[in-house]
Order: sequence, then C-alpha cells, then structure tokens
Amino acid sequence: MDQLETPPARPWLAVGQEITGLLERIDPAAFARVVGAFERQGRRWFFSGQGRSGLSAQMAAMRFMHIGHQVHFLGEVTAPSVRAGDGLLIISGSGQTPVSVGFAEIAKAEGAEVIALTHKPQSKLAGIADIVLPVPVETTAQFGGSLFEQTCLILLDAVILDLASRIPNAHKLMWHRHTNMQ
Repeated sequence: MDQLETPPARPWLAVGQEITGLLERIDPAAFARVVGAFERQGRRWFFSGQGRSGLSAQMAAMRFMHIGHQVHFLGEVTAPSVRAGDGLLIISGSGQTPVSVGFAEIAKAEGAEVIALTHKPQSKLAGIADIVLPVPVETTAQFGGSLFEQTCLILLDAVILDLASRIPNAHKLMWHRHTNMQ
C-alpha cells in the first residue's frame, strides 16, 4: 500500500484501501463454491479458527445462525461431535496451525465437508479442504494478520448477504433469531 495515498491523520482510510484492494483479488468462482456449500439445507455447520481468526469465525457463525443454519463453534462446551454430512469452516491465515489442521483431518475422517479460508492455498489445511477460498494477502501496513481476519469476516458477511437475498423476509427472520438477552 502506498503510504502517500492516505493522510496520516486518517488511518481508517488506509485500512479501507487495503481491504478494498484485497477484495478486488478474490476469486469469484471460489466464493461461489462457498455460497453453494451453505445453500444445502439441513446441514449442521461447525466453525473454527485460532486466535483472532477464531474471533472472526465466531462472528460469522453468529450470522449463519441468524439466517437459520444450525451452527456450532468448535471448542464451545455445547458443540456436538462432527459427523458425516456436516460442514466445517476453518479460518487460518497460514493454513498450518496444528489445531486447525487437526480439526480438518478429524472432520474429513468423519465424512464432513471442510471449507478453508486461508492466504496460503498450498498449505496443509488447503490440501485437506474440499473448498478453499484463498484470501491473497500480500503486503499490509497493519500489524499481524489483521488484514486477513478483517477480510475473512467481510467475505463471510458477503456469503450471508448472498444467501439472505433468497430468503423471504430475511431481515425479519434474522431479528427474530437475534439474542433478546441483552
């Protein structure tokens, strides 16, 4: 990113430019495969990621619950076992995180479909996954994996937007499923 494009007093524009630039490089066919996997009705979905990737996965899982999917986050005490016919979505920048790779291996052995969002499409996780949505982070002015994690959340919100466009009264249904314990 060219630091000269954004005045230093407005760093939020620099973040926005990075996200926009990355979103422009997303493979539409890979995105469509993710949407297609979530169109299958009646499937249980499990989400996972470690660290901040896990936080992005948790936020996305909530939205998928809002549109009516049966969703669990791995590691939560109420998450049941992953079995054949289920789906597992994992967010991992490196695609090498041992816990994430282990979860993918177990899910595949059980007959679940695995989706991976990673910026390393040649990684071990990507090799296990049935569907890979590459998030091609190259350089960033932000610390650590921030650009990757932000973009993954936006991409999964875009999947929700796509799916919700085919659900009658989607926003009304989503508000009905939104927590009322706040």
